[in-house]
Amino acid sequence: MTDKTLTEIYQLLFERFGPQHWWPGKTQFEIIVGAILTQNTNWGNVEKAIANLEAAHLLSPEALHTIDIKQLAGLIRPAGYFNVKARRLKSFIDWLFTDYGGELTRLENLDTEQLRSELLAIKGVGRETADSILLYALDRKIFVVDAYTARVAVRHGLIEPEADYEQLRDLFESNLPQDVQLFNEYHALLVRVGKEFCRPKARCEGCPLEKLPHNVDIESF
Repeated sequence: MTDKTLTEIYQLLFERFGPQHWWPGKTQFEIIVGAILTQNTNWGNVEKAIANLEAAHLLSPEALHTIDIKQLAGLIRPAGYFNVKARRLKSFIDWLFTDYGGELTRLENLDTEQLRSELLAIKGVGRETADSILLYALDRKIFVVDAYTARVAVRHGLIEPEADYEQLRDLFESNLPQDVQLFNEYHALLVRVGKEFCRPKARCEGCPLEKLPHNVDIESF
């Protein structure tokens, strides 16, 4: 039944909200930068930081490879935690140049699990960030998990509250068609319903998933 429930959830969310047009970004590299900068901040602030980089002609691996880290931190200040995030961007760029000559195209032939392992080995790149890069920038069949994903899945009885990231990822990947666009749209829709209705303090009235069996008396995420 899990696959049918997941499909029904997707259909209800898509009927209500429509396509979400994720992930915002003109290029592969801009999407990667956004995935790193969006940690612990809202997207509006990330857009300001990316606009600063674009205005300074720094939205390329080559440019970020040579820029001074203090200058980089200043440019991405709107994204918050700018010193930490500057180091994370630099760590990603160092890996890209050290192992792949600074060429994103050289990642295309890598096995997805190998590439995921390498991304997770970069300092400051966690599972959600790595999977966002894989799905949204590199078109890999990886389902991105976040607090919104967990909250909806647990409250609708699809998984136990103590489930970890990998169990949640497997829930979606094992019960849905292996389709990049589906994974992309589904994650974006879960974020949308999580922000508007399935909050830590649930607002079920009017939620597109209201008619489905659910239990909101579960510890918040």
